[in-house]
Formats: sequence, structure tokens, C-alpha cells
Amino acid sequence: MEHTSERIPVLALWSAPRCRSTAFMRMMTERGDHVVVHEPLSRVVDFGEVEVGDRIAHSEQEVLAELRAIAAHKPVFFKDTTDFAYPALLADKAFLSAATHTFIIRDPAEAIASHHALNPELGRDEIGFARLYEIFTAVQDATGTTPVVIDSDDLLDRPAETVRAYCSAVGIPFLPDALSWQPGMRSEWQTTSKWHKSTSETSGFKRGSSDGAEKVAADPVLRAYRDYHQPYYEKLRAVALRP
Repeated sequence: MEHTSERIPVLALWSAPRCRSTAFMRMMTERGDHVVVHEPLSRVVDFGEVEVGDRIAHSEQEVLAELRAIAAHKPVFFKDTTDFAYPALLADKAFLSAATHTFIIRDPAEAIASHHALNPELGRDEIGFARLYEIFTAVQDATGTTPVVIDSDDLLDRPAETVRAYCSAVGIPFLPDALSWQPGMRSEWQTTSKWHKSTSETSGFKRGSSDGAEKVAADPVLRAYRDYHQPYYEKLRAVALRP
């Protein structure tokens, strides 16, 4: 186990796709006290480059370096999704221990149904819960502590209490005014806009209707995906904050 006394004001939110992390990021943007960076690692893997602050990064290593550089001047919040693997992140023990890494989860059947609706070619690994747990355990090993986990169902059912608990756990003030915002598609979402349409139409944390779990249960392939990822969700859910 590695430990370091270095701390950098980088707050990360890791999420499997379709676990409502964009809504959480929208709240963090509304706060106004962090530089907010949208999915820099998944974008650099997917597109080969990504804008981080006022610089263009072309690799995982460059993304992590730019996040550190921004944090030297102002606190940074970034969220990212585990539809891709990030070997350079997992190898950077200093970043794993120096930043504050947090996690958001959702019932896998609901996440898979939402993901499959946008990508019918969805493969097992890009559902992301196994990779999410891999990052969680890497942070746990690097820091010697259990990272903060929130369940997005709690976020929708008890938004103020859940965000208050999150803020307390990561050491930032709770700003209740940030729990509501103006609807709209943000510029940083444009290149992947179909993935963020639902959040762009919201003005706060709100549950929609869904029959996703039933659809997944009825599909043998999706049901097998759910069964693969469910144990990783359960392990994370077991340590989630109880607002």
C-alpha cells in the first residue's frame, strides 16, 4: 500500500455510463467554486484529444498533468465514465492518492437499459461497473481509506440530504442553491449531446419513469450483462453514504 502526504484540490466523480453523473456535474457547475471538466479521460480515449482548461491533451497522462496544473490555481471537479479502461490512471499512484476520488452508482439493470437504448451494440465491458470497482479498489489501496460512494437513487429521492452528506464527506461547503439550475444543453456536452439530452431538459435532480429492469430481465444477453456487473454494484452500494 502506498501513501503520500501530497494533496491536490482535484475532486473526481467516477461513474459507469448512465448513472446520472452528468446531473451531478451540472450541480457542481452551478456551485461556481470549481473549474468543472467534463469527461476528459473518456474523451481523450474516444476522440484522441480533449480540451482541459485552455490546453489540448492527447493522452491520459497529459489529461492528468493538465488537471494538476489547473488545480494549482483553483479547485477542480471532473467527472468521468468507465465505458473505457484507463491504464495510465491506474498506474499513477500519486494521482490516485493526491486527488479526492468519489463514485456514483445506479442499479445496473436501469443503467444497462438506458445505455442500450442509446447504443444497441452495447458490449459487456463498456457497461462499466467492473471498471468502476477497479478504480475504487485502486484508490482504496493508494490511500488506505474507503472512497466516498453515493447511490444516484438516493440523490433523486433525497437530493438535499445526499448532497449535504457528500459535501461533508469531501470537505466542501453545502450550497443548497446549486440543487436547481436552468435547463439547456451546455457547450461542453455538444460533441456527445445524445448522451446528455435528458439532463439538458432538467432543472434539478428528478426521477423519470422507467421499465428498464423488466426489459433487461427479458433479454438473455442484457440479463447476462446485468448478472456480470451486479456484484460490483453491490460491493459499492455496501459502502455508499446513507443520507
